[in-house]
Amino acid sequence: MTANTQDAANVVAINDTTANPAPLGLLGFGMTTILLNLHNAGLFPMDSMILSMGIFYGGLGQIIVGIMEWKKNNTFGATAFTSYGLFWLTLVALIILPKTGSVPAPGDSAMTAYLVMWGAFTGVLFIGTFRMNRAMQVVFGSLTVLFFLLAAGDMTGNHMIKFIAGCEGIFCGISAVYAGLAQVINEVYGRTVAPLGLVRQPG
Repeated sequence: MTANTQDAANVVAINDTTANPAPLGLLGFGMTTILLNLHNAGLFPMDSMILSMGIFYGGLGQIIVGIMEWKKNNTFGATAFTSYGLFWLTLVALIILPKTGSVPAPGDSAMTAYLVMWGAFTGVLFIGTFRMNRAMQVVFGSLTVLFFLLAAGDMTGNHMIKFIAGCEGIFCGISAVYAGLAQVINEVYGRTVAPLGLVRQPG
């Protein structure tokens, strides 16, 4: 037996038997997004309920999912979930830190730049979803629109734009919740109960 043959015989294949973390990340993102945009639509003020969701479920929850996706060798999932988890934490910090008196609150131009950057980032990830299912395309497509609507609202100070952004954000959050729960239900039943709109891969 040659050295190369011996090396090949010693290779051990490790099967990944861990659960799919994506539904948890989608639910953390989706539910937090719905609640924040109910506020943006004017239904209730910014309070500790939204901030707590942003810190724990939308923030830390998605960061944990991003690490799990990294372990599964999923670059898209690791990048997206970790980034949006940190987005929620930065958003909470933008609200809380100025109240300590240690730093000034961001002005409208600063928030516009912040939201435009996140919109551009999400737009590139949206291109990546063209190789995924339709549900993910809806989530990332509507999220891209949401960031730019929120940026426009801050840039112009137009309350109607902010209201429209809130309504669109509620839709975005619901689409993420659907995508997450659909994966859970489909796995439990071992068949497609809630369709995700699979995309036929080229080749």
